[in-house]
Amino acid sequence: MRPRPEKKFPLLPRKKNSDKRNYGHALVLAGSRGLTGAAILASRAALVSGAGLTTLGCAASLQSLFSRSLVEVMTLGLPSTTNGALSIAGYSRIMAFIRSRGVNSIALGPGLGCAPSTVSLVRRLVSNAPVPIVLDADGLNAFRHSAKLLKTHRGPLVLTPHEREFERVFATAWPRGRKTRATLAKKLSKIYDGVLVLKGPGTLVVSGGSVYENPTGNPGMAKGGAGDVLTGVIASFIGQGLDVFRAACWGVYCHGLAADLAVKETGELALTASDILKFLPKAFR
Repeated sequence: MRPRPEKKFPLLPRKKNSDKRNYGHALVLAGSRGLTGAAILASRAALVSGAGLTTLGCAASLQSLFSRSLVEVMTLGLPSTTNGALSIAGYSRIMAFIRSRGVNSIALGPGLGCAPSTVSLVRRLVSNAPVPIVLDADGLNAFRHSAKLLKTHRGPLVLTPHEREFERVFATAWPRGRKTRATLAKKLSKIYDGVLVLKGPGTLVVSGGSVYENPTGNPGMAKGGAGDVLTGVIASFIGQGLDVFRAACWGVYCHGLAADLAVKETGELALTASDILKFLPKAFR
C-alpha cells in the first residue's frame, strides 16, 4: 500500500505565467429541490480544488438560490421536472455548452433525484458526452440494475459507489475483504472500461489491473455530503489535466487527508462534509 498515489502532488506548484484557462472548466450537474446542498458542496469542492472555471448546471427554478450561495461559480439554468430536478429536455443545451465553453470534465449526480426524465438525461449524457464524467450518487442510481448501459460511455468514466450504490448498480453483493474487493473491482473495471472508486474504509481506486488503496480518512466521514465533496475534487483534478485514474487516486487521498486534519478540531462525531471542504486548502498545502 502506497502512502500517496505517487511521490509528488502533480498539480503544484502552478506556473507563474498562467491564467484560469490553464486549469480546466468543470461542469457540475447536480441538485434538485430539497437536495440543493449536494450541488453546493460538489461545486465548491471543484472550485477549491483548483478548477479554473466551475459551472453548476441546475434547474432554472433554483438558479437564483444557487447564484446567491455560490458567488464564484457560474450557473447554467436548465429545464427541469416539476420537483426541480434536471430534465431530459435540457440535454441539447448541455451538450452545446460542453462544446462552446470548453468543458474539460463533468461531475454528474449529487442530489439529482431519480425522476424518470432525470434518469434519461443521465444515461444519454454518459453515452454521448465527449469529456470525462465522474458519476456519483443519483448519477449511479440512474443505472440501477442496468449496469450494462454503462458500457456505452463515450468519454472516460469514473464511478464512485459506496456499498449500497454498488449493489444497486451491479446487482451483486458488496465484496467482503480487501483481496476479494480488489479482484472484483478489477474485473468490473475491465468490463465497463472505467475507473472504480469503491468508497469506505481503505477506499480502493481501480483501473484495469491497477489498484490503489487509500490510507487517509476516518470514521467521521460516514456522513451525508462527504461523497459530494469527493466528486467535485476528482472532477476538478481531471479538468486540470490529470488522467482519470491519477485524478481519482489523488482525489481520495486529499479528501481523506482533509478529513484527518479537520477531525483534530471537530472530533469524529461532529465532523461534517463542510469541514472536509474547509480543510482541503490545508491538505493541499
